[in-house]
Amino acid sequence: MIGAERMLAAARHQPVDATPVWFMRQAGRCLAEYRALRERYDILTLAKTPDLCAQVTLMPIDAFGVDAAVMFADIMLPIEPMGVELEIQPDVGPIIHNPIRSPADVERLRDFEPAAGVGFLMDAIRIVRRELDGRAALIGFSGAPFTLACYLIEGRPSREYALAKSFMYRQPEAWHDLLARLSEMVIRYLNAQVEAGAEVVQLFDSWVGALSPTDYAEYVQPHVRRIFSEVRGAPTIHFGTQTAALLELMAEAGGDVLGIDARQSLDVAWGRVGHDRGVQGNLDATRILAGWEATEAGARDVLRRASGRPGHIFNLGHGVLPESDPHILRRLVDYVHAETAR
Repeated sequence: MIGAERMLAAARHQPVDATPVWFMRQAGRCLAEYRALRERYDILTLAKTPDLCAQVTLMPIDAFGVDAAVMFADIMLPIEPMGVELEIQPDVGPIIHNPIRSPADVERLRDFEPAAGVGFLMDAIRIVRRELDGRAALIGFSGAPFTLACYLIEGRPSREYALAKSFMYRQPEAWHDLLARLSEMVIRYLNAQVEAGAEVVQLFDSWVGALSPTDYAEYVQPHVRRIFSEVRGAPTIHFGTQTAALLELMAEAGGDVLGIDARQSLDVAWGRVGHDRGVQGNLDATRILAGWEATEAGARDVLRRASGRPGHIFNLGHGVLPESDPHILRRLVDYVHAETAR
């Protein structure tokens, strides 16, 4: 199989010739070529310029030999066209200059139209798909409603999400209105990416682990379930971090493949959500920083727990760390392919 075939087969829970590999945040991050571009352009300029976006997206394919390219974008990109004043500060992350703090703020959000709002990303997807020519699958993605709502309400990255969660408890009607609007945006955004050429799409709910199972079921799950029921034409991956308490509820919400973070044992997590569903993960990204011996030991354990079942996509528990050695990432891809060749 070539990379795209391998990745798509695993996402559809079909047999593969070897376990497919890709890494979250693989586009750029640790590569010298990306850092050279960052000296000339800020992140939003790279993401909004189709040729540059495509260039960064394609970098890991030759550098690491991964089976999928993930679009170089920020989860906040589709929020801007909804009337949100956004800035991405280096070493900080997204900064919202007009955060949502009231029901009236929610009502001021504009409807999202992909072609008008993020047409540059669709152009980049078309370029990447053409350049890949089947060597690797193309992954599109979106932030999930809860994670996006946290940014919109907090106004910046947070540890406790106190403003967002207190808004959720204090203004439940406005909260559900906000998540419904964000869900509509996500559905349009992901479907537009599929139409443009994305072959797999991933929903990032990076901060959802801040919720209890009861709160997730009441305040988030109905909206995520709607997204997965209305995104069509490509396999879907449902990703979150610190989600050990939420796995079954997330599986109920949907997704062909469920992301397992590095805080969980892959085999136990897979058993909880059912082996009829695919899983993605879950090597601890800091092992890359510790060198090949630690990386190999961790990878061996992940593969042992996966037991060669169909539906496993090898990935990190979260994203590539900027200090990672590209040579170890390349060696890791080759190792997983060799160890799982059938």
